[in-house]
Amino acid sequence: MQVKICGITTLQAGEAAVSAGADFIGFVFAESKRRVSVEQARSIAEKLPYGVKKVGVFVNEQRETIEKVAEEVGLDFVQLHGDESPEFVKSLKVPVIKAFQITSTADLKKLAFYQCDYFLLDSPAGKYRGGNGEVFDWSLTRELPALNGRLILAGGLHADNVREAIEEVTPAAVDVSSGVETAGMKDEKKIYTFIQEAKSKGEEG
Repeated sequence: MQVKICGITTLQAGEAAVSAGADFIGFVFAESKRRVSVEQARSIAEKLPYGVKKVGVFVNEQRETIEKVAEEVGLDFVQLHGDESPEFVKSLKVPVIKAFQITSTADLKKLAFYQCDYFLLDSPAGKYRGGNGEVFDWSLTRELPALNGRLILAGGLHADNVREAIEEVTPAAVDVSSGVETAGMKDEKKIYTFIQEAKSKGEEG
């Protein structure tokens, strides 16, 4: 089971995630309390091991901006949380994780129109797109077509529910942000516990 720790804002948090076994590190460039500048993200990214995938989160951003930031920071993927069209996603020169907010089976039907590297299923938007700490109805994913190991599950995950989530949805990866925070800051102990729970469940499966 792969794990993505999103909303990294400090080198300390990034290093804690990597040492705990994170496979993906996420930087938020959209409106968010976890937003980082290109300079911040680059200074963290360049100190992390090569094998850890670096992801940049964008919402309804211009293509030129996305590709410029991806190049400057050294992103392996861009994660799109807005209303980006299938044509827009296909036009990008960098690998894409497309996020979908799931409220019903109708939302799952949108996936069929997109060509991307990963499909990320998230909870309905709160104040910001993503990172709201709410789960969606995982049983809806029983209606999903086969995604051949390209499904990332997000939305309200934490150490106490991630094993159940993996069992219910069988994703390729799980994504967490607020679920590994204390008072709005990344908590190294929670990061470690979450990753241990997720990977132990993945090994059982």
